Amino acid sequence: MELLTNMAKSLVNNPDEVQVKKTERGNTVIFELSVAPDDMGKIIGKNGKRAQAIRSIMKAKYLKSGKRVVVDIVG
Repeated sequence: MELLTNMAKSLVNNPDEVQVKKTERGNTVIFELSVAPDDMGKIIGKNGKRAQAIRSIMKAKYLKSGKRVVVDIVG
């Protein structure tokens, strides 16, 4: 959770509004990333590439534990 929070805070203009909520359901870990509405574009990136990179990093972090990771980005 700290990794996702730090990544998001480094990308946005309003780091104080970054919030991450972690939920575990069975074998799935769900992260809900909330940012200021005007920072959504910075998190998602052109054609969603930055969001996909964030998801890939989080999946790689949980790879050894065998858990499935979902990152939801909300404004």
